[in-house]
Amino acid sequence: MSYTKRLDGRKFDEMRKMEAKVGIIPRADGSAMFKIGDTIAIVAVYGPRELHPKFLQNPEKGILRCNYDMASFSVPERKRPGPSRRSTEISLVTEKSLLPVLDLKQFPNAVVDVFIEIIQANSGTRCAGITAASMALAHAGVPMKNLVSAVSVGKVGDKIVIDLNKEEEDYEDGATDIPVAMTGNNEITLLQLDGEVNKEELLKALELAKKGCIEIDKLQRKTLREFYKGAKNE
Repeated sequence: MSYTKRLDGRKFDEMRKMEAKVGIIPRADGSAMFKIGDTIAIVAVYGPRELHPKFLQNPEKGILRCNYDMASFSVPERKRPGPSRRSTEISLVTEKSLLPVLDLKQFPNAVVDVFIEIIQANSGTRCAGITAASMALAHAGVPMKNLVSAVSVGKVGDKIVIDLNKEEEDYEDGATDIPVAMTGNNEITLLQLDGEVNKEELLKALELAKKGCIEIDKLQRKTLREFYKGAKNE
């Protein structure tokens, strides 16, 4: 089925409007907010701190623990509070997306806890969570080799598009959703695929994801730079 024009009027390679902030939760060791379109992720980081119970400790390096959740009011049909299979799965893929850039060898027997709360959802929530978590970890001063940014790409009708919204995900002919996370030097740390694409379509989608992640990475770095510049001037 031909998809000639995006439902919200964007170009096929155009992301929704973005906003980012760090230092939004005073009592956390690090915190960030990332908004893309109507999707808003808020992240708090605590640690590195001693891990209890002790049998979970790793004497060689610190452990990363991510907890992803969507607020009940984040979607039009109220979500049941508490963890679900989906939130457990996204928590794990978020950990795997972020671990390649973290250096936790300096913190044996410790844990870094990352709490991701989606307070408003219109698709791309796991990608928004990963992007915000990366900024919050940097804000917390956790040693990092790079930042991680994430965006969803996919196929709607016969077109490859970036940053699908809810209407596109629910497109009558079906849509393929491909969440992608990349480091600042374009190394992929997450690639999931829900739906069907051929090899050429996947390669085109990954090129689009790379372009989007470069744009997000610029915003992440600008936000962190401005925060520290402001803190230095106070």
